[in-house]
Amino acid sequence: MSRLPLPGRSRTARAVLAGGLAAALAVLPGGGAHAFTGGNHEDITRAALPWEPVTLTAMADAHDGAINANDRRPYFDVGPLHCDNADYLAPRYSAGYPRTRDEATTELLACIRTSVARFRNAVRAADGLVDADGRVRADQSDLSTPCAWDGKPGRAKCAVLEQLGRGWHQIEDFYSHSNWSDRAAAGPIGLDNPPGLERTDHPPFLDIRRYSAMKDADWTREARGRVPADLATGCYPDFDSTGVKPADCDGRVAHNRTLNKDTAASPRARTGDDFRRATAGATAELTRQWNDFKAELLAAYPGHGRGAQMVCALVHDDPAAACP
Repeated sequence: MSRLPLPGRSRTARAVLAGGLAAALAVLPGGGAHAFTGGNHEDITRAALPWEPVTLTAMADAHDGAINANDRRPYFDVGPLHCDNADYLAPRYSAGYPRTRDEATTELLACIRTSVARFRNAVRAADGLVDADGRVRADQSDLSTPCAWDGKPGRAKCAVLEQLGRGWHQIEDFYSHSNWSDRAAAGPIGLDNPPGLERTDHPPFLDIRRYSAMKDADWTREARGRVPADLATGCYPDFDSTGVKPADCDGRVAHNRTLNKDTAASPRARTGDDFRRATAGATAELTRQWNDFKAELLAAYPGHGRGAQMVCALVHDDPAAACP
């Protein structure tokens, strides 16, 4: 879904959305275009995951897939679920920028924290896919009826897909929202043309599997030191990690008019091949995240080949038959 500017809200509406923020974040333990359109999320996810068609559609579908569940309210309005509001410009580009490097990094870490939490949830939920002897549980891996993506108890496969989809969405968004992989347009660097980092490597601060095994304070400290000085994501008037809704994005690097690469028609996407760079980066990143999740299942559930059976159950449409 493409995130568009939202109309002004009354005090009552703001209170309702503040409650929505709490409800959305309460599903995490411990603790518009928002980016790519639903169709772009689908294309990236399909390109990244070598899954069978029914299962892949359950994850990737532009309208009903788990990868797009965060683009429904109240999740849509929560900045950390889309890596919003980590905007920053160094003094050499903008004297007195209203957000410090430390504040921007804190907002980025809030986004990463949601993916770490979802990864942990998904590993736990995968335990229900197979029995104690490593046999796939047909009733828990069946996708003959759609998954609800409502966070309620249900089939184990739906639970794993929902947790992965909700954790991967913002990782894909990071590439659309940030200047990690893109290039600035010709001309002066500033609010309307922030620097581009032109990176093609995996962001070291998106090491979700490793962080999932660490104490939150430890990985947060480590990740903070890995964020480049000029990294930014765009300001969007949703709730940030403190529950505050920015009144507007005046005087800040904006998501809507400046930095997003939601579609190939977005202003920043039309700079050189920035849209291709964003989608290619997100695709490679999602492949890495899936490979890391598989590795974690194998390590977490070694007995009776349970981890391998869990992976088999996740990629196949009829795992009871495909994973004897």
